[in-house]
Amino acid sequence: METIIFDVDDTLYDQTLPFKIACKKVIQTPLSDEEMERLYVISRKYSDALFERWESGEVSSHELHTYRITAACLEFDIKISEQSAVRFQEVYLAEQNKIMLYSEVEELIETLYQQNKQLAVLTNGKAGHQSMKIKQLGLSRWIPEQHIFISGAVGHAKPSREVFNHIEDKLQLDKAKTVYIGDSFENDIIGAKQAGWKAIWVNHRQRKSLSDDIVADKIVNSPEELLNYFKNRL
Repeated sequence: METIIFDVDDTLYDQTLPFKIACKKVIQTPLSDEEMERLYVISRKYSDALFERWESGEVSSHELHTYRITAACLEFDIKISEQSAVRFQEVYLAEQNKIMLYSEVEELIETLYQQNKQLAVLTNGKAGHQSMKIKQLGLSRWIPEQHIFISGAVGHAKPSREVFNHIEDKLQLDKAKTVYIGDSFENDIIGAKQAGWKAIWVNHRQRKSLSDDIVADKIVNSPEELLNYFKNRL
């Protein structure tokens, strides 16, 4: 592969860590680590359901943030007030300012960089918020600003073909030598495969595939497995 493009959230870092801290600080009902993992996955389901309406401006950030945690908690028979939902988002955001790359991912990116691979990032979300995470993760050490693609800035979001076409034009990449790495089957794997790219599914949350017709080129269950996969091929 000559071009390697990464998703950000829950691919480059553990998105559950900020979430779990918010749970412990805000939600009164004690939850085990496993239960917080499940709550996180459920909250992403509700977040994804509103994503397009949020990005278009039809739904406000306040509505999205309060809805996803409130609805997820209800599946656990936990009632959370709107005030607590707002507080949850505040803590969650504050902790996102402390995120760090998985050590294995950092080693992988450094290795690819040293081998002069073309590296890029493609992530869904608002430009300002995602840029904050990218800065906190220190990705500018390896990836130039013009190789950072955020849906809110591009004007199209994964899995739409338009955002992948945009990157192809900007990077002048060879599809046959391009791989996209992400944790969302719907957004990352389906999007990349429909664009004609290779795709690696980082499925450390043990999610189910959403398609019988579209298959990831490789499934890894941990950052360590992802690193080893590339080490065996570089």
